[in-house]
Amino acid sequence: MPFVADVPPPALSEPVACSIMAAVKYELPVNVVLAVSAQEGGKPGQWVRNSNGTYDVGPMQFNTAYLQDLSRYGITPEDVEKGGCYSYDLAAWRIRGHVRNDSGDLWTRVANYHSRTPEVNARYRQLIMRRAAYWADWLDERFATQQVEQHSVFSGSLAGTPTATAEVEPALQATSAQRDVAPGSAQTSAYVPRRLLVESTE
Repeated sequence: MPFVADVPPPALSEPVACSIMAAVKYELPVNVVLAVSAQEGGKPGQWVRNSNGTYDVGPMQFNTAYLQDLSRYGITPEDVEKGGCYSYDLAAWRIRGHVRNDSGDLWTRVANYHSRTPEVNARYRQLIMRRAAYWADWLDERFATQQVEQHSVFSGSLAGTPTATAEVEPALQATSAQRDVAPGSAQTSAYVPRRLLVESTE
């Protein structure tokens, strides 16, 4: 039975709402998907040209080179450039593939969404860690959440320890994190991934 809060749901922006739903659907830590969404920061209809001639497309800035591989499933750049939740679903699906199949710690695997080139990955990794810390706090203030250990994320079993239950504030606005993150700090408690606690306690 789903968890039913005794407070009204928050008014969320499309990127936040779609990221949360995609994270739950693909069994990923919610703050991780929110971090990638905030870092990519694309808009519906947006095409950004890269130096190698490819484009990053839409809200989740999918690279057209990657989308070529998905064309056999009927997925086109025009599909992911649109508004709505589809591009977030596709991004979460792709992040889950990196998390489950790649090597390295959680943050390196998530940063593979952006690039596997070590130097570029390392920069993106730090940005994602910073944003994930912000979103972990944001979620803890507004929802019942659980901490998720990295090995649970890798295995797809998001068991964890409840960390917070808070009243939901109306008309929430998504903002980006601006915290400093020291190299190698991914293991600190501030960067533990979060999932929403949605199961019934009965």
